[in-house]
Order: sequence, then structure tokens, then C-alpha cells
Amino acid sequence: MKTKNINFEEITIRQQISHRGGGIEIDLSSIAKSYDGQKMTAYQNYLGGGMLGKIANDCTIKEWRNNQRLLEIADGLSRYFHDLTNHDEDEYESATFEQNQNRPLSAY
Repeated sequence: MKTKNINFEEITIRQQISHRGGGIEIDLSSIAKSYDGQKMTAYQNYLGGGMLGKIANDCTIKEWRNNQRLLEIADGLSRYFHDLTNHDEDEYESATFEQNQNRPLSAY
């Protein structure tokens, strides 16, 4: 399954983005009937010094990390969230997705 066919903007339930991190939650119902009522998130923590940590995911489906399709959706959602938080004019936020994912999840 290619996630580029998913319009994350259309299935976003809520999002909160700031220079100190944030998150986005999507409804998986429109992706597959078996996901009816299920949700997935991507979130990012503030590390300090103007730097955001790596983007992490979670899902309401148990054992979702064992499902290749859900892992692909999570990767697509993380990349979409990175596009929303990445600013070319900022020293730390202009990192590529891969550079960002090499950072720690949390400073604590």
C-alpha cells in the first residue's frame, strides 16, 4: 500500500503544532473497513534549545506494530507531520525527515 494515496488532511481529527512540539490524530476508518473507529497519531516532543525530537506514532489497534500496512501508514503520517512542522528558515526545524528521526524522542 502506498501512503501517497492517503490525503491525511482529509482524515485529520485534530492537530496541534507549535515550536515546542505537538501532534496529529487521524481517523483510520476511511482507509479500510477493518479499521472502522480506529485512530492513529504522530507526535513530537521539544528537546530544548529550539530543537524538536524525532516523530513517534501510536495507534488504537493492539499489536499495530506487527502490521506492515499500519507501519506504512504510520511512516506516511510521520512524514506528513514533518512537512507541517519543518520550516526552511529555522536552523533546527529545517532538518530532513531522516535527520530528524535520528534525534532522541525526548530530552528526559
